[in-house]
Amino acid sequence: MKKNILFLTISLLLMFYFPSCQMLEPEDDNHRTSGSLLEDPEFAEGLLIRAYALIPTNNYSFDDVATDNAVTNDKFSNYLRMATGEWSSTYNPQDEWTNGNRAITSINQFLSIVEDVPFKWTDQELNDLYVRRLTGESYALRGLFKYFILRNHGGFSEGNELLGAQILDSYPLTNEEFASPRAALAAYLSSANADLEKSLEYLPMDYGDISNMNDVPGFSDISNVDKYNTVFGNYMQQRMSGRHAKAMIARLSLLAASPYFNTSNDVTLWEKAANQHGELLDDIGGISGIDAKGHIFYLKAQVDEAKLNSGDKKDLKEMLWRRPIYNNRTREVNNFPPSLYGNGDINPSQNLVDAFPMKNGYPITDANSAYDPSSPYNNRDPRLGLYIIYDGSKMKGQVINTGVGGGVNAVDSMSNSTRTGYYMRKLLREEVNANPTASGDQEHFETHIRYTEVFLNYAEAANEAWGPSNSGKFGFSAKDVIGAIRKRAGITQPDAYLNSINDKEAMRKLIQNERRLELCFEGFRFWDLRRWKEDLTEPVNGVRISLDGEYSYFEVEKRVYNNDYMHYGPIPNNEVVRFDIQQNKGW
Repeated sequence: MKKNILFLTISLLLMFYFPSCQMLEPEDDNHRTSGSLLEDPEFAEGLLIRAYALIPTNNYSFDDVATDNAVTNDKFSNYLRMATGEWSSTYNPQDEWTNGNRAITSINQFLSIVEDVPFKWTDQELNDLYVRRLTGESYALRGLFKYFILRNHGGFSEGNELLGAQILDSYPLTNEEFASPRAALAAYLSSANADLEKSLEYLPMDYGDISNMNDVPGFSDISNVDKYNTVFGNYMQQRMSGRHAKAMIARLSLLAASPYFNTSNDVTLWEKAANQHGELLDDIGGISGIDAKGHIFYLKAQVDEAKLNSGDKKDLKEMLWRRPIYNNRTREVNNFPPSLYGNGDINPSQNLVDAFPMKNGYPITDANSAYDPSSPYNNRDPRLGLYIIYDGSKMKGQVINTGVGGGVNAVDSMSNSTRTGYYMRKLLREEVNANPTASGDQEHFETHIRYTEVFLNYAEAANEAWGPSNSGKFGFSAKDVIGAIRKRAGITQPDAYLNSINDKEAMRKLIQNERRLELCFEGFRFWDLRRWKEDLTEPVNGVRISLDGEYSYFEVEKRVYNNDYMHYGPIPNNEVVRFDIQQNKGW
């Protein structure tokens, strides 16, 4: 033992006094370098996967709590701070400039090497197909990120010029390119559109296995079915396809046509957006393609149906593009009422509740609605009960009481109780057990683009371009679309209120309201109010219910926005300081 200790001591001394000894020379480690990009296909493709990981719709933002749709009981919420007066160029929870340009830089690096990476060095044809698909995905993703950067940061300069962002399409970038000025709105729109259009030269409309050569898309010469399926088959279902790119092209056109940017109300921009969305809907059969259960896509039966376990298994009709299915209970733990072991984070507003019509389709303010203020939840649009937990609702077999005497679920009774008298129900799986002492995960998925959004986009653009009842070249009008959506929701037929609307202005109001209902809590309201140039300062209201069943309404939270300039988001202050980037007016 003593000999061993002596040997170890001498060895340590030698190591200390002779640091240049061979035994201390650093060996090659396993850190990857840029040279690895041209040697390892998976490492190279990681640049593209990094961009996928930064897509803003990978997770629901729940930024409805920064609008008139809801509040949150999370006192540390970034959105609460933003909506109550802290939104600035140095504090911006809606910043996409940073992540968007990070993703674009990663994409640009990938595009600079994609043709030199040996994706399948043993088979040149397969290698070329990989290069083709990945190039198409890159252009589609770059266009997608430009859309989100424009939506979040486009706006008027102090000189009243409408600007987009910098166009950064090369790699590597010099300091001068980083400091290049923001492009004019038209140039930035053109750049984003060009990327999305270019992707269509490379991508199939949809991914999926084929069984014979007659089904191979016409964009490439391919020698056999197996090679096509290897590169463009079922395994690629969640990657950006031609159809996803076309949907982003249409989204971009709607953004450009909206009052946000279309300050002269150029009708041709609305017509362009209507036609692009109409083409997407034509591919699914128009009105007949609407998914009868598309408004409850998050429930168990629909999640089960969405599983793509085989080549014969089709996704939900509602899903144009979604994320993979996963197992957890985070959303339910965050939002279940306290009596169900939830944190009750998102509290829908009385404003949103009042936006749901009666079951007969009339707004509750209309004399024909038969609305009873003493029983405000009776005979309402069925979507109200699907999307919002109100006093007397049942969940997991338990009656949820939010009025006086309602225990932990009552208004303001605990830190995780509702502040408005309501809890969010939409997007939650009732089968989840949120009890921390039990297991209770369930399957979920997030959506990038639902067909309901596409239908609503079409209705909005078609109404502005052609009026409520004109079908353009598609055979279905804005009124037809809204009628189908309301019928699916359970509005009594015939829809007398819808049938009474014949002018563009009244139809616009109804379309905007239907959009508010159908897309609530999915990250649309914050941006819809801005692109419509609507009032951003409507206070959020709630309800208190006494033991006698009396309903009293109160202001829960003010919205501290400035309608003069806050329809447009700020450029990050650090970018303005470092690169002398023009800030949007007012920020």
